[in-house]
Amino acid sequence: MKGKLIVVTGIDGSGKTVQTNLLCKRLKDEGKEVELIDFPQYGNTFFADMIARYLRGEFNIKNPKSNDTGQLSVSPNPQTINPYLTSLLYAGDRWECKDKIIAWLADGKIIVSNRYVCCNKAYQGAKINNNAEKEKFFDWLNTLEHEVYGLPVPDTTIFLHNDLDIALDLIRKRTPREYFKPEESDKSTPDEAEIVKKIKEKGKKEPKVVKDIHEENIDYLKTVQQMYLDLASREK
Repeated sequence: MKGKLIVVTGIDGSGKTVQTNLLCKRLKDEGKEVELIDFPQYGNTFFADMIARYLRGEFNIKNPKSNDTGQLSVSPNPQTINPYLTSLLYAGDRWECKDKIIAWLADGKIIVSNRYVCCNKAYQGAKINNNAEKEKFFDWLNTLEHEVYGLPVPDTTIFLHNDLDIALDLIRKRTPREYFKPEESDKSTPDEAEIVKKIKEKGKKEPKVVKDIHEENIDYLKTVQQMYLDLASREK
């Protein structure tokens, strides 16, 4: 019997990781064979490592001329990167584990995926203002991911929607992301308030919260949130 592919999606800080883990536990407790997959697969695929560089802002060239330090000047705005080019990275990351996904489905397993093709639509589609151009992009993306790369279409997609203020607070409190170098990582934890209190008592500054280029741009996240709502209203 063919398995099922369940996708959990939403903006950064919407609780995807927590909910995918809870869903996997629930299904396993019911005796189901379950596989969890998390995109991007940082540290495990060529394309995921490129995505990490994109999220750190390494590809956001603001001024092609070198600055005084000899380094290229970069902008943290993700909208300066062409959505078609960025989508290739995220789609390539999924393509690198396509055979594994297809094998799991053939074995009758339930796959719970933290992020999938819909994330490309929301995050990269949010960079396109013109509706006609956006439709062309979605058609191109479906062709790329499901036809060229041959990725399975999900059986169910669960969209997690919460207020942006809540999402931003969760981003601030979560543990370091693996795509940041250790010395650049956000040292915040769910017990951040207590840590900050102790630091203030010692007269030191609060720890700096390092965010990727998506999380850093609140206006962009608002647009992505609306893009998800539009997708949820139009897609089965």
